[in-house]
Amino acid sequence: MSDTQDRWTLEDITALFDGIFGNAYQTRLIRGGDEPLYRPANSETPYHQVIFARGYYASALHEISHWCIAGEARRQLEDYGYWYCPDGRNAEQQKAFEQAEIAPQALESLFARACGREFHVSVDNLGGDIEADFEAFAARVEARAQRYLEEGLPKRARAFQVALERFYQHQETLAEAVAQAHATLEADQAGSAVTV
Repeated sequence: MSDTQDRWTLEDITALFDGIFGNAYQTRLIRGGDEPLYRPANSETPYHQVIFARGYYASALHEISHWCIAGEARRQLEDYGYWYCPDGRNAEQQKAFEQAEIAPQALESLFARACGREFHVSVDNLGGDIEADFEAFAARVEARAQRYLEEGLPKRARAFQVALERFYQHQETLAEAVAQAHATLEADQAGSAVTV
């Protein structure tokens, strides 16, 4: 394993996510199988699960992005209550998929930058009958990422971005990065209370 691969471990991203959101949101990051899934808490599992695919670091970032966007009501539904059509989509289905993926992939790109990783957009339709316009989709994702930077990230996304930056760019410990993320969440909540 190279130094670059050693830099981004599943243990670290899980510790960051769980450290920030485990108690406050009763949510944990879980390494899964072939397909990612969001599973709300139930009688058997007392915490919500953001399940990422096959132990891929990029999948973890992507699934965290979806979770950071989902509102409280959506977080009570399996896979946030969204429609998902698997690989092999027709043109109409692919257009709907891409529209739904712009914001999550924009956040994912910002998370990747925060931890010094290269980001790759995904049209996720290898078996489809249509050829997706990869460059146009990538441009829409980048435009949305720029809008997030100008207008601000959702509060959970901002806290997670702070933790990634502190841990990967400033070489702070996991505990220090999590503490900075908690401070960001608290400051955001205090600011929301003042502006209401």
